[in-house]
Amino acid sequence: MFGYTRKAQYHETDKMGIIHHSNYIKWMEEARIALLEELGMGFAGIEEGGVVSPVVSVGVDYKHPVYFGDEVEISVAVTGFTGIKLELSYSFFNRTRNCVCALGTSKHCFVRGDRIISLKKELPALYEAVCSYMDSCKSGSGSAQ
Repeated sequence: MFGYTRKAQYHETDKMGIIHHSNYIKWMEEARIALLEELGMGFAGIEEGGVVSPVVSVGVDYKHPVYFGDEVEISVAVTGFTGIKLELSYSFFNRTRNCVCALGTSKHCFVRGDRIISLKKELPALYEAVCSYMDSCKSGSGSAQ
């Protein structure tokens, strides 16, 4: 599992003084991009190759509020990967308040132009990096942090 840590910013709060729910999806994207960079496949490089990875679905279950200044660790796990579809789960742990504040999921596909592609054929280096990461996580030998 990959860990990404950030501090909740004032501009992310709502009228009630807590982090607005929409920001969790933005934080998921930040963590996903950081994971790809950790795998040596930065998102900018992928897009330069003409491949984009749109969100197919996203969901968040909110458990406890996050407040301005709280430090949140977002753990990202690859829960499914076919080379065509990537499924991720996210756990948001509020280090400041010592609690899980949210759980999330996202599903993505890979597209070049107007067609869905197979990473195994189109970007084999990224395909291998994700497969290796999943294998290391399953064996317990590698938690990228």
